[in-house]
Amino acid sequence: MPKYNRNIDELKSHAALWWPEELKEKNAKANVIPLLLSTQEEFLSIIKLAKKDPFKVFDLITTSEFPANYFLKHLTVLADYGGEKIQRLGNEFEDIFPKDKNNAYYFEFTWNKQDFTYQFEEFPIKGMGNKKFKIDGEGLTKEVELDNKTKDLIAILLYAAASDVHDKAELDLCEIGGLIGEPEKLESYVRNKYIVVSRITGGATANSLGQLAQSEIVEFLTKSLDNSYEIIRNGYINLSGYDKDGGMPFDIVVNKKGKSIGIEVSFQVTTNSTIERKSGQAAGRLNLVHKDGHHIAYVIDGAGNFQRSSAISTLCDNSDCTVAYTTAEFEVLSNWIKSVLK
Repeated sequence: MPKYNRNIDELKSHAALWWPEELKEKNAKANVIPLLLSTQEEFLSIIKLAKKDPFKVFDLITTSEFPANYFLKHLTVLADYGGEKIQRLGNEFEDIFPKDKNNAYYFEFTWNKQDFTYQFEEFPIKGMGNKKFKIDGEGLTKEVELDNKTKDLIAILLYAAASDVHDKAELDLCEIGGLIGEPEKLESYVRNKYIVVSRITGGATANSLGQLAQSEIVEFLTKSLDNSYEIIRNGYINLSGYDKDGGMPFDIVVNKKGKSIGIEVSFQVTTNSTIERKSGQAAGRLNLVHKDGHHIAYVIDGAGNFQRSSAISTLCDNSDCTVAYTTAEFEVLSNWIKSVLK
């Protein structure tokens, strides 16, 4: 039988210690969504006006003084073509795109039933990624004018899916340019895409990796547990010995047949006092929860947390199940929940 009540050494042996890259990427996307939503109408108007010429969009960006990095970020989000894909495109660029007789790289694409050629102004360049194009979190704090390298990437993101190299570097995702000239379809495409993105990052606010961490666990448990389990984000357990209105709060509560599990989540890569506060409450909370036949679990990870070994040890000693923050560990938590709430 698996051991669910682990000590600090057993817990650390399963720990990630640093934020997973996919969570950091979701957080960055969540933080930029308000900016993109606030500029969505202007972005749409530029794309709609470029209905007679696929390259008119560049003039419109310049004349409207719309920040080129904002425009580019809209395209990367809509195409789901983020930093890793851009980096891969840069690494493989010379193997993907042909050269003309003047030794310049280009690509051909079909738009509105006509064939066009885009000749790159600056590509290939080194170090392609979000930072290079000022579309990372820091870069988007400043408005950037259209330059040649941004123009090159915009052309790819708009039209590469309609080119003869669409099967390389996931360029088939770069399809939005095909809707230019069809305003109703274009608007529906953009708005629906942002609905999906908002759902992915739902409830997240700036600098909210901790909130996203909770969301990831809720999402995992929702998929791994059947409908007989009730999963509540920021939930409460009513306890006979707890006198505060509403019950004892937990980051996540799982209910089934009148019994509950309270789950606390803490992931800190730098040390702070939160884990000390949680450890100071741990023994009292466990006693009250056990008196009414319920259980407590902790998801604990992060290099900063493990620097406070005494606090982590206290939490481990006063927990029914303690897991780290990885997908494999979420599976352990799910299996324990199934064994406790039958």
